[in-house]
Parts: sequence; structure tokens; C-alpha cells
Amino acid sequence: MNTTKENIHIKSNGTAKKVDEVKTEEIEVGSQNAAYDPLLTPEIVANTKIFHEYFDINFVKSLCKNLIMPLEKYYFRAEFIGFVGDEFPERNNEKRPLIFASNHSGMAFPWDAIIFASGLMRRNGFNLKKAVRGLSSPMLSKSKLMNPFLLPNFWRRAGGIDATTLNFDTVMHYGEANILIYPEGIEGIGKGFDKRYQLQKMSTSSLRMSLKYKTDIIPFATINAEYINPFSYSIDTLNNLVRQLGIPFLPVGLTTLLVALQPWMFYFAFPAKLIYVRGARIKPYEMIDKSFDDLTYDDLDYLRNKIHHKMQAELDWAVREYGQNPFDWDEFFATVYENIHKIFLFSPLSWAFLFTEHDRRYYELKTKLAKYPDQTIEHQTKRRQMIRETQDELEDESLWGMIGNATQTIIQNPQVLLLYVPIIGLGSTLWQGFSKD
Repeated sequence: MNTTKENIHIKSNGTAKKVDEVKTEEIEVGSQNAAYDPLLTPEIVANTKIFHEYFDINFVKSLCKNLIMPLEKYYFRAEFIGFVGDEFPERNNEKRPLIFASNHSGMAFPWDAIIFASGLMRRNGFNLKKAVRGLSSPMLSKSKLMNPFLLPNFWRRAGGIDATTLNFDTVMHYGEANILIYPEGIEGIGKGFDKRYQLQKMSTSSLRMSLKYKTDIIPFATINAEYINPFSYSIDTLNNLVRQLGIPFLPVGLTTLLVALQPWMFYFAFPAKLIYVRGARIKPYEMIDKSFDDLTYDDLDYLRNKIHHKMQAELDWAVREYGQNPFDWDEFFATVYENIHKIFLFSPLSWAFLFTEHDRRYYELKTKLAKYPDQTIEHQTKRRQMIRETQDELEDESLWGMIGNATQTIIQNPQVLLLYVPIIGLGSTLWQGFSKD
């Protein structure tokens, strides 16, 4: 179903980049599959709220184009190999989403996943069938601390779905987008720099879903993300302790010590050049001569090990091909020099302001527009007028304009300053992060 809507684009420094009327495809979760799909259960039908309870496609468009894009283009300088245009893998079954699976890495905040999902969405024109929605650890959404810069429900609003069996089954039935999953789980991203590029034991969830629904797995190698937080290591005893607080793992390294002095560095990343390399399509249902219901644990273990070996071999090749210059400092400093006038849009020092300001500007304008919901000429005129006023108010990208936007962010959200205050700021950040909304 198509409907005419204003597509709200807010620049991350608070400047309205583009707000226009576009044809936006609504997410329509119907029950038409019930008559044809014996795997569809009442529990799955009742669970379709996961698609629309938090997810906002216009928020995602604004986020990708105006906040994440500068980070991707100027800071991480991401490359996508095998994902764009005719290279993008088509679904083997139009009714079932593909399962994209990669190595997790970085010993840091999941920037590797953020940049991949955003870049893929943007490069494919926000066509959800050529995008991914991530299945992520429920721990990421459980507390504000695990959402970027304490923004409530950021992951869910941006398309993330808690990785539970019921949710996985639901997206396989109603998935308007493909699925992104990191089968190593928390052990992958928190495995430590000494185990970089070594796939940890993978869960069987994505394998089971691929077998059950006969949909393909699209593996890809994430290269250089191990250097997002290099020389940080993992201690099991410490990780078990912090998990009781809702933190998946705690890297042990220099940047961790700096968090006490600058709490925003909890979300920090070094400018590793992120390269995503698509591997060969995997069809697990063609790798074994048994029906899904007849599979044993040993069968799943055999398939998991076989896929693990295949993905590790492709990862090793991609590291040799693309991972020998993980930061590419020459390119990085040249990029910064060429875009020095935009440095506020991608400098790590600005990230807390950028994320907070984008959130505020987006919902400020959305709230104003919501007062005129009808498609009458009067309401449409009023909405366009409000959009123009917002654009006129925020179009200044000068240094003074940026300072003005930062000041307004502080006035509206003074708690953002605490992310830059030593010791006291850390205590406040932890208090806010673990408090209930």
C-alpha cells in the first residue's frame, strides 16, 4: 500500500537538509499467508507488533542520509563489495527474507553493524527488500546505556529486532526486509584483539531458520573492524560480572581507562577503514538429505561446522586481500583535509551532540507536522509552510551556526554535557543508562 507522506530529513548538526513529499511504502503485515503457510502459528501472527511498534522508516532515512553517512564516508570510508546494483543477491524465495551473516568484531560498540546496515539501505535506495533489519541481542535494547549516547530505543526505532526464536520465526514469515545476524553473538564482538578474525563458535539459530524455511544464507566478511578498538582484550570473569549490569562485555585496554575521564568514549571507535566483502551463497537445505523435522543435534552440528569452515576460509582470503592496511592513514588524513569544513559532522568529539541533536530535531519537526494530519489543501499548505520555516531557521552551516545548534542541544538536553565531564559524568551516565524510562 502506498501513501503520500512527508519524508523528514534532518542533518545531524541540526540543519534541515531536505523535507519533501515522497511516496513511502508502508509496512503492511497481513494475514494472507495463513491459508498457504502451514508453519504460520497463532503465536507468530500475534507477534507482528515487532515490525511497527518502534520502527520508523522516515527516521531511518534521516538517520542514514544525514547522520551515519558522514561517518561512513569521511571517517570509516566504507566499501561494499558485491552488494550494489546487479551484484546484490536476489531472494531464492520471494516470500522469505535472505539471512545475511558475518563475523562480528571490534571489541567496541557495534559500529561494524551500524555502518553496514545504514550503507546497504542507502545504496539500495531504501528499498526494504534490498536492505536488512538486524536481529540483535536483547541486551542492546534492555538499557539506555547500550543505545548510542543514551537515546531510548534507538536500535528498535532504527529497525533492530530482539533476537528471540519467536521473533526470528516472525520475520521469516513477514519479513519486508532481509535479516542481518552475527552468528557468533556476543562472543564474536567481544573475543579480544588476540583472537581477531577467528570465528567463534556460531549459534545454530540462523542455520535452523534457513533449513526450516528453505531460504539462503548470504555470508560476508567484515574487514578491518577488529581495529575499531585495537589492542583491547577480553577477560571472562570481568565479562560475567558486567553482564549482570546489562553490559555484554567490557574490553580491557587504553580506551576503557579513558571512559572514566571522557564517558562519551564508551561509544568511541578508531577510524578503521571498513570493507564488507560478500561471499558465496549458502544453501544449507541442499547440504543434507533429511527433512527439517528429522534433523538431529549431530546433523545441525555437522552443518554448522561445515559452514563455519567455509566462512572462515572466505574471511581469511578477504583479510589477505583487503586487511593489510586497516586504517589507511594516508587516505584518512587526505579525506579529512578535503572535508575539513565538514569535520563537525564526523569528528568523534561531536558524536554525542550529533546523535542527540538529530534525535531532537527529527521529533521536533515530526511533532509539528503531526498537528496537521489531513490531506486537505489547508493542512498540506500548513505542513509545507512549517517545513520551509524549519529549513530557513536551520540552513546556516557556518561555524556560528554549528555553535548555535550545539548550544540549543545543550539547552534542550543538558545531560549531553555530562558525557564530557570526568568521573562525575561517568557516574551520571551510568545512572541514566540503567534507569527506567
